[in-house]
Order: sequence, then structure tokens, then C-alpha cells
Amino acid sequence: MKPNKITRPLAIASLMLLAGCATTTAPDQVATYDLLIRNGTIYDGTGGAPYVGNVGITGDRIAYVGPPRPARSGRMVDAGGLAVAPGFINMLSWATESLIADPRAQSDIRQGITTEVMGEGWSMGPQTPEMKKSSIEQQGDFKFPIEWTTLGEYLTYMEKRGIAPNIASFVGATTVRQHELGERDVDPNPQQLDRMRGLVRQAMQEGAMGVGSSLIYPPAAFAETDELIALVTEAGKCGGMYISHMRSEGDRLVESVDELIEISRRSGAPAEIYHLKQAGRANWGKLDAVIARVEAARAQGLKITADMYTYTAGGTGLAASMPPWVQEGGVEAMLERLKDPKVVARVKAEMVRPGSDWENLYHHAGPDRVLLSNIVDPSLKPLIGKTVAQAAKDRGVSPEQLVIDLTLADRGRIGALYFLMNEDNVRRQTSLPWMSFGSDAEAAAPEGIFLKSSTHPRAYGNFARFLGKYARDEKTAPLADAVRRLTSLPADNLGIRDRGRLAPGMAADVVIFDPATIADHATFEQPMQYATGVRDVFINGVAVLRDGNHTGATPGRFVKGPGWTGWPGGGACANGGKRPQ
Repeated sequence: MKPNKITRPLAIASLMLLAGCATTTAPDQVATYDLLIRNGTIYDGTGGAPYVGNVGITGDRIAYVGPPRPARSGRMVDAGGLAVAPGFINMLSWATESLIADPRAQSDIRQGITTEVMGEGWSMGPQTPEMKKSSIEQQGDFKFPIEWTTLGEYLTYMEKRGIAPNIASFVGATTVRQHELGERDVDPNPQQLDRMRGLVRQAMQEGAMGVGSSLIYPPAAFAETDELIALVTEAGKCGGMYISHMRSEGDRLVESVDELIEISRRSGAPAEIYHLKQAGRANWGKLDAVIARVEAARAQGLKITADMYTYTAGGTGLAASMPPWVQEGGVEAMLERLKDPKVVARVKAEMVRPGSDWENLYHHAGPDRVLLSNIVDPSLKPLIGKTVAQAAKDRGVSPEQLVIDLTLADRGRIGALYFLMNEDNVRRQTSLPWMSFGSDAEAAAPEGIFLKSSTHPRAYGNFARFLGKYARDEKTAPLADAVRRLTSLPADNLGIRDRGRLAPGMAADVVIFDPATIADHATFEQPMQYATGVRDVFINGVAVLRDGNHTGATPGRFVKGPGWTGWPGGGACANGGKRPQ
């Protein structure tokens, strides 16, 4: 049986008041909790010094955090020798569909992730009937009906179905654009832009975290800066933020950071860089300039942050190897163009041309460093795990022709891994105080439907890799600060007021892990391997992972953003953008 889901602000306030009272129990009195985690080393999420203590949980809230003291509890958990921390927040999750296939989210839960944040450019709403039809036609190995229309309806639908982790989402700038403009390379007229702003405001009132963009992919690539500022301004009025897969992570990286900062400055909203990287050897030296830009903006009072994954390869569609113009109008238009020999010749020439004015991942990686990972057509699945260069040689065609052939054969659904980044830069980024983390992947399991394709190791190892390889072994961050950047930093950036810290009144999302052994095991050759070192995970007070085993519990909630109309006073949309306290 799933726990009761307390969503009314009055009920939450009452629980917080009761929890606060628990902390004032006289020393000679014995407090009572539903669950008591004893003798663990407390990393409370603030970055402060750890200490040995207890965490008491009543219902779905933390009632006590502090030194050991007499207490009674329905269940005792001994965390001696282990770290006790707030649940980790995945700032870039693509669990949108995988949670429908498998609500357990095992690859993430086993790393201590308790909240999945979605919406990198595309979000699961708002949708038109045409968008629903197109989405269903493009579905991969897993098929499902689309039983919602707005973003809030999707998130509510998922909560009612039952999911292990909490979920939150940005509204996608791409989705809003498609809703009003389709997939054409056009600018909105004033009436269309007003409707787009209205869609953003509706999503914010439903509980979205802000606006997310992904500007290398059509049709998002067609959006001008002023269009984005208009949408983000609407989110900012509701206390939301802007988060972006920028227009370039390679040749125009610094200019793209400047655009993100400009959008933040002109909209008044905080902004975050999705999966900060320097793509392509020619761009590896730009990290200093990026850090300088971000820190200068922060010194001026702008709230600019970033997130990352801890690998030297990115992952996206194979169609991203081709210039954006060939994809204008959507998948069907692209497939029709690629049947024209003149178009094919132009595409192939642009794929190998240096100094492109688009995000040429194929050129920066090279065909021998583009690995085929996700394929839907059963006849093509034997190619999974081969590089584009290998597959092209086997088929007796050029690598560029292979990209086009496979795009046509699998109707644009093939995914690939692009090896683009420098390990020294990855390591350095893990030490930045304004850096949080995101998997940029589904939450999966090495079983069932997920075995039909491969994946990126970040789906199984990103958070454990940060805590083990980087924070512990390479000492890029003290553990207390590493925990802060997985918990309170993203919670504060998002405006999530009751998660991200171990403190009375906060939601009882708690992770118990072994700092000495936590480790990732997923590799590019064998990515579907669970991380180890996380022993217990509690979400909203319910044990989801116990002694390293998933319990099957699905206590996850729809975590609302600051503009949600259900907050006291109507939320930030009704209060000039002021986030609820």
C-alpha cells in the first residue's frame, strides 16, 4: 500500500510545526519516531562539518537531526560507520519514459537519487493532438499511450501511477515552440509569442521549475535570443529559472555562455548551464574563459550555475551529426530531403567541414569516436556497440553515407555516443562550487525492455562516480561540499523549499552510503552495471532501497515549483515572482 500523499500546504505546515516541536523535547524525555537512523555520520547538505548523530522521521517528514539522545521508534536503522545525507537531486533526468516502463528507477535509486528533474528543451507537455500523434510515431522500444495534455497533468499522472523517485520538470522551450509554430524555421508574431508566454505561465502555475532549452536541436535552434528572453521572463515572474543546453558547447562555447548570461540579466531569472563541457579538442582550452564569465556574472549578483556529468563522451541522436537545416519541419521532412542526391551531397560536405556555424558533433568527434548505442529497427540492432567508422567499413560506404543510411533506415531514432571531452577538464569541473550534477539519461535497469538497446554509463554511474572517483579518490571536493552540491545547491537553485537538507520539517528523503566504497562500475563497453556503496534510500519516509536491495516501494511525489498555485498565497506567480518560504 502506498503512503498517503500530503499535498495541502496547511497539512505540510502542521507537520513542520510538529517536527520543530520534536527538536525541543527536554533531554530527560524520550522522543518517539516512526523511524530512527542511529549513529551515522551526518552530512546535512549545507556543507558544514559532519558529526555522528541521529535522524528521526515521523510520517514523511524529518522530525529530529542532531546528537544521539534517548528515543523510541517503530523501526531502528543502525548507520554506524556510514554517511547519512539528504537525497540526491538529478538536475538533468530523462526518466520521462523509463519511469512509465519501470517505476522503480533502479539505476538512479542505487546511487542515492531521490528526485528526478526533467525538461531539457522537450517536456511531456503542453501537447497538441498533432504533437501526441508525432510522439507516438517516434517512440522507440517502449510503446505507451499519451494520456495527458499539459505538463502538470503528466506529472500528476506519474505520481498517481506510483513511482519510486520524486519528479519535477521544467517546461521545454522546444515544446512551447512546437505547440504554436510547429517545427519550421520561423519567428513568432506578437500573437503567437503571447500564446507561448501563456503556455509558460500555465506550466509554472501547474508546478514547473522554469524554462528549459536545448538550442543545438531543431526546432529549438531556430529560436532567437529575444524569443527565449520573452519565455524566461514569464517564468521569472513566477519565481522560476532558465536552464539550457546552450547553442554551442564547442566552437561558439564562450559566446553561448554570454547569451545565457544575457538571458538571465534581461529576464531577471536565475540561469543554469546544462552539462557544461568543452566539445572537441580545439575547444578544450576554453574552460578558463567559461569559468571567468560565470564567476564575473555571479560577482555582479546574477545567479548563474551549471551542472555536469562525469564522462568524456556525450550522447544524443545520430541525426545530430547532420546540419540543422536538413531537419527543419520535423522527422518526415528530414527523411524526404535525404532521398534527394543533391541534398545528400551537401549534407556530407557540411559534416566534414571544419569551422561550421552549427554544433558539428560529428566533425569534433570523428567517425571512429561516434559509437552507435540506441537502435529501434530490429534488423539494425547488431550494429549497437560499433563505431560509425567500423559500421561504414563493414558496409562498404563512407562514414557520412552510413549516418544518412541509418537515419533513413531507423527513421531518425538512432542514438549515439560522441567522444568529445577532455578528462582534465572534467576533473576540474567537479571542484567548482557552483556545479551540481545530472545524469542526462533514463532511470533504467539491466533487464526487460531496457536490454533491447544500449545506453551511456552515466545512466548507471554518474553520481557514484563523482563521490567515489573524484571526491574521494582524486580529492577534487571535500565530501561535505560534494554532498552539498548534490542536495541543497540544486534544491536552492530550483526553489524547492522542503528538500535538499537534513533538518526538522524537511521531507524525509534520506540516503545512507559508505564513503569508503561508493563506486561506479558502468563502462562504455558494459554500461548496464549498477553502482555500489549506497545501502539505504528513504523517499518521503518510505524505504525504497534497504540493505542494497530495491523494496519495490513507489512513494515518489510530484515536486512543485515556486509558481504552483497551491502554495500559500497562490505561489510566486501571484506574488511578483517571490518564491514561497
